[in-house]
Amino acid sequence: MKSFYTEEELKNLNFKSIGNNCLISRNAIFYNISKISIGNNTRIDDFCVISAGDGGIEIGNYIHISVFCSIQGNGKIKIGDFSGLSSKTSVYSSNDDYLGEFMTNPMVPKKYTNVTEADVIIKKHVIVGSGSVILPGVTLNDGVAIGSLSLVKKDCEEFCIYFGTPCKKIGERSRNLLKLESYFISDSN
Repeated sequence: MKSFYTEEELKNLNFKSIGNNCLISRNAIFYNISKISIGNNTRIDDFCVISAGDGGIEIGNYIHISVFCSIQGNGKIKIGDFSGLSSKTSVYSSNDDYLGEFMTNPMVPKKYTNVTEADVIIKKHVIVGSGSVILPGVTLNDGVAIGSLSLVKKDCEEFCIYFGTPCKKIGERSRNLLKLESYFISDSN
């Protein structure tokens, strides 16, 4: 048996939409698959859990989601083209209330919990380092780089580098990759 689903098998899994040339591990797990869209040239590695809520999940083109990533929540999650999540990254569009005024976990009826939800938008050319956590309501603008083991609680400025818990801006990222994207697109046509 091959490690990745065949193109025909992917089309039969009932994604909202699935692109061409996708390498999706047979060991990745998808919940509410009819609310998940995946673009072209996308790779999702072993032991990823991708769980769409009401907002759905949109994964763009030329994306890599590395081993042990978790993408989940009731809000919308969107990952833009040419972006990547390194191993053990977690992206949440929903969050329990941790203050003790309410109960927690999805097995408790909603009237006893206070779950918040907000969309997470990861734009083009974003790279997220291993073990990082992205919380609900965050936008990672074009070209953002998040260092390993960072906690992202707020929006990040385009083409900036962030690191820490909570993450802080530590520098700027080169925009040369935009020129490379242009060459790449030209070569592909």
